[in-house]
Amino acid sequence: MHNVKSIGFLAGLVVSLIILFLPFELLGPMADKVIAVAAWMVIWWISEAVSISVTALIPLAVFPLLGIMDIKTVAANYSSPIVYLFFGGFVIALALEKVNLHRRIALSILKLTGTKADGVILGFMLSTALMSMWISNTASTVVMLPIAISVIGLLIDDADGFTKNDQNFALSIMLGIAFAANIGGTATLVGTPPNSVMLGIMNSQFNIDIGFFQWMKMGVPFAALMLVICYFILVKIVYPNHLGELKTSGNVIQKELDKLGEMSRGEKVVLAVFIATAIAWMLRSQINIFFPDLNLTDTTISMVAALALFTFPLNFKKGEFPLKWEDTKELPWGILILFGGGLALAGGLKTAGIIDMLGVFISSKEGWSVLMVSAVLIFVMLFMTELMSNVALVTILVPLVAAIAIGLGVPILYMVIPVTLAASCAFMLPMATPPNAIVFASGHIKVHEMAKVGVVLNVISVLVLIGLYYFVVPLLF
Repeated sequence: MHNVKSIGFLAGLVVSLIILFLPFELLGPMADKVIAVAAWMVIWWISEAVSISVTALIPLAVFPLLGIMDIKTVAANYSSPIVYLFFGGFVIALALEKVNLHRRIALSILKLTGTKADGVILGFMLSTALMSMWISNTASTVVMLPIAISVIGLLIDDADGFTKNDQNFALSIMLGIAFAANIGGTATLVGTPPNSVMLGIMNSQFNIDIGFFQWMKMGVPFAALMLVICYFILVKIVYPNHLGELKTSGNVIQKELDKLGEMSRGEKVVLAVFIATAIAWMLRSQINIFFPDLNLTDTTISMVAALALFTFPLNFKKGEFPLKWEDTKELPWGILILFGGGLALAGGLKTAGIIDMLGVFISSKEGWSVLMVSAVLIFVMLFMTELMSNVALVTILVPLVAAIAIGLGVPILYMVIPVTLAASCAFMLPMATPPNAIVFASGHIKVHEMAKVGVVLNVISVLVLIGLYYFVVPLLF
């Protein structure tokens, strides 16, 4: 891995310099400069030569030096409203985690799904997916993993030892958590970073806005369908466990709930803010009809929620609030910078006319059916995301997919949305997403065991996304 990083580090710089100093023009003076910077960033993103967030700072330093954009224009991308929508979302997630509310919600769902082995697996998957809609898929996985390991521990210690059926149950729980974390994030705009990167690019480059609830009308059914497919393939086809009733699993879950005790004031306040925010996001357009002067946006709602969590007193005399500023050291600041870098790169590609050129090139091609092009793009995104950061990949591909849509005369969102969702459907390899890596690190899963289910789910995802492109997106967007 270290060699790949070193080669990528040098290759990024060398390729960029070669493009800059070619004795002839590729596309034009300005376009060539943008291509040089884009090549540098793409190579560093793919090889992860440095942190992907550090690579996202390149436009801020280099675009002004090369005369592509002035510093004020570049910097505006790093403080786009989308960045603040996510900042607010991250703050809400941070508060849920700080007061342990996410854990209480997860355990309560597990308690409801009963003690049958397959029901326990379903409970873990539902809890993880529901959490992943609102907090990071990494955090959702980290919360569920210790509870899952406790339940698996009961099977290891029981009278018949750790049988093949027990092993299949353990695999289904572990893989179910990872896959549900990936799937759950697709249901909302703040559930997974690729969604927000896409929204930011649509907003800044194409003046297209997607409402929070508008996305959920498509995202929730898509996530639910994928979750059902994933559960069925895991439990009924690839790793059936035939275990029936697990009497003691209910005790483990109840013990964990008992440890949490009564709901604290902090939990109640965070829950109230969380519910109010979710309702406001869903009803934003209706609220704006009744109170037009409010001019509510998803970002404003997000920032009001963040402010409330820092300023609503839990104990006024002691100066206690749900969150303190020191808590934000846990915030994924790098992701916010990554959004900015992605928007800046997309802005550079548009300013230099590269997106328009690509659109013209595609539209001049005869015999390319729109469905075929969409299917290929979905396939490329889904299988490339197994090998590199899905956020970086969306940042690179979304402006190009938008240009292809323009060239083919198709509404931009029809092609961009399924391709963006494909970035969250990586089920094959441990390095594809943080949840895959976390459950793999538990020691209960081997790479071939993940790939065996993952390859089937990847192929099904491609088919579902093509169906989404063809039947669902045109109805909603």
